[in-house]
Amino acid sequence: MDWLYTVSGFLVGLIVGVTGVGGGSLMTPLLVLFFGVSPATAVGTDLLYASLTKTVGGWVHSRNGTVEWKIVGLLALGSLPAALLTIALLKYLALDEKTLRGVVTSLLSVALLLTATALLFKDWIMQLARRNDGTVYELHHRYLPAATIATGFVVGALVTVSSIGAGVLGTVALLFLYPRLSAVKVVGTDIAHAVPLTAIAGMGHMALGTVDFVLLGSLLLGSLPGIFIGSHLSAKVPEKVLRPILAVMLLVIGTRLVLN
Repeated sequence: MDWLYTVSGFLVGLIVGVTGVGGGSLMTPLLVLFFGVSPATAVGTDLLYASLTKTVGGWVHSRNGTVEWKIVGLLALGSLPAALLTIALLKYLALDEKTLRGVVTSLLSVALLLTATALLFKDWIMQLARRNDGTVYELHHRYLPAATIATGFVVGALVTVSSIGAGVLGTVALLFLYPRLSAVKVVGTDIAHAVPLTAIAGMGHMALGTVDFVLLGSLLLGSLPGIFIGSHLSAKVPEKVLRPILAVMLLVIGTRLVLN
C-alpha cells in the first residue's frame, strides 16, 4: 500500500505545483475516501504533508519571482492567529470520530463545489464587475489590506479544521481581491502563504495526536519531486488552460464527496 501513497503524493504534488491547489482539496478526500484513513488522521497528516510539500513549491516560485510577499504577509496576519485559536478550540471540544467525519466531508464538498463553480464562471463574474468604461472593478486600496487579513483569518480557521482552504479558497480569494494579478503569481503567492499556515496547523494536530508519520513519509517521497516539477511547469501553462482543468478537478472530487 505504501507505493500507492507515494504515487498519490507525486500526482497531488504535481497538481499543487501547477495550480496552487491540492494540499487539502485533493489529498484529504483521497486518504478518507479511497484509502480508508480516519478523518482526524487524514487532516492532521495532510497538514504537515502540505507544509513540507509547499515549502519546495514556494522556494521555486520565489526564485522565479512569482510571489507577492506583501500579500503573503497580510494573509498570514489573519491566518496564523486563526490557526492557533482553532487548535485550542478543537482541543477544548474534543470532537468524536463520527462528528469530525461529518464536519470534514461537509466542508470539503461545499467548498470544492462552490470554488469550482466560481472558477468556471470567473470570466462572466468579472464581466459583471466591469465598469461602463471597460475597466475592472477593484476594492479600494484603503480597504484591501483589511479585506486580505480577514480572508486570511477565515482561510486559517477552515484549513485547521479540515485541511482545505489554503489552496482552494486562498486561490479564489486572491483572484477576486487582486484581479490584475497574473495566474502564475496567484499560484505562487498562495503556495508561499500556505507554508507557515499548514505548518502551524499541522504541529497543532501533532500535539493532538492526529498525525501518522509513516503515512506522511510515504506521501512526501512522491510529493517533493512532484511539486518541484509542477512549480517549474506552472509558468508555462496559460491561465485559460489552467483554470478549466482546476475547476473540473474540484467538481469531480466535490461530487464524489456529496454522493459518498
